[in-house]
Amino acid sequence: MSTVLRRVLGLAAGCALAVLVMASGCEAGAGVLQKVRAREHVICGIANGRKGYSATDGEGSWSGIGVDFCRALAVAVLGNRDAVRFRVVAPEERLAVLQSGEVDVLSGSLAFSSSSDTALGIRFPGVLVYGGQGFLVRKAQGVASALELSGARICVSADTDDAQGIGEYFGGLRMPYELSKLDSWQSAVAAYADKSCQVLSGDVAALAAARQKLADAGEHIILPEYAARRLEGPAIRQGDEAWFAVVRWVIYALVAAEELGITSANADAMKASTNVRVRRFLGLDSDLGARLGLAADWTQRVIRQVGNYGELFERHLGPKSPLKLERGLNGLAGNGGLHYAPSFR
Repeated sequence: MSTVLRRVLGLAAGCALAVLVMASGCEAGAGVLQKVRAREHVICGIANGRKGYSATDGEGSWSGIGVDFCRALAVAVLGNRDAVRFRVVAPEERLAVLQSGEVDVLSGSLAFSSSSDTALGIRFPGVLVYGGQGFLVRKAQGVASALELSGARICVSADTDDAQGIGEYFGGLRMPYELSKLDSWQSAVAAYADKSCQVLSGDVAALAAARQKLADAGEHIILPEYAARRLEGPAIRQGDEAWFAVVRWVIYALVAAEELGITSANADAMKASTNVRVRRFLGLDSDLGARLGLAADWTQRVIRQVGNYGELFERHLGPKSPLKLERGLNGLAGNGGLHYAPSFR
């Protein structure tokens, strides 16, 4: 074999090896979007038992606004709301399972804060629910505002940040109060039920769920103020811009659909609309999905199979749900709330 031939064969072998290494590296470095498509389902980390966000019924079926967001994400990427696997994640393992890639997204189980968004290796693509720490009182007390709770005895769970929330809220108002820290949320609810305290404070959805179980549920109200406000939304691992964009725009799609009057019931009929914004959102006159690596009609599919933001809220948290929470801050901006979507263009 000539020297030239040996060099050519050696070069060919080297190129082949390089191609294999590059292919292997591409596979190892595949983004979440590619991995989800390859396995044909989204892995969604959720907290079990959080009514309104993620909970199971007696037959093991999942429901909640966080659960439905994961279904919307599955529709956007795979076209099927059932192409999602739910993994129950304990509070102490949330960061580990997300950072390790064991789940593709955490939904409805982690509050958005400066430290969680910048120091833990995770990112929050957007806000799904404007929530926070509220106050539950008896109607018989004749109290309509937290500003009337001066001197009240307040029960909180010691395994949360709620004691800090109470201290900062009433400290800022220079109002006296008594704080009773119970060892668990169940103990705090029991103490409130037997009138050991006048006020129960905690996450507003948890308050609504606790009220639902009281024998005289209709005799209790959640006051309009928050001791502490919390932004809640899906969290993903830091460093995957393509997946970040997909998750973010699924949130915006839910809100934009409500703003445009597009619902699960009329999504197909709205394709006949002459409204430029509606047609653009539905991907009829432009292919906005291509920028995200999604199908042109992904928004149609999401709203048809899951519903718009208002439908999700009403189904799981709103006045027609068992929790009976008002839209409040979670209303559309045009109705006095905080939700609005950037333009789909």
